[in-house]
Amino acid sequence: MEDIQHSAESAPVTPIPARPSKAAIVTKLLSRNRGATLAEIMEATHWQPHSVRSFLSGLRKKHDLLKETRRTGETSYRLAN
Repeated sequence: MEDIQHSAESAPVTPIPARPSKAAIVTKLLSRNRGATLAEIMEATHWQPHSVRSFLSGLRKKHDLLKETRRTGETSYRLAN
């Protein structure tokens, strides 16, 4: 029998960039000057409200998390600098 070489062996391999974790996405949102609302975090992560609140509670144990009210009346959360 002949050895069959796979075309994948000769093709250059392009690494697929890893997607950022949801924790990294939330941290990036919270690092913005205006922070992020519960709704913004839910939209970015597809989490339920209780999951976002739980994540924020855990984050509070490691970082200073500020809770602010925007002019629109929405509550936003932001990591302290």
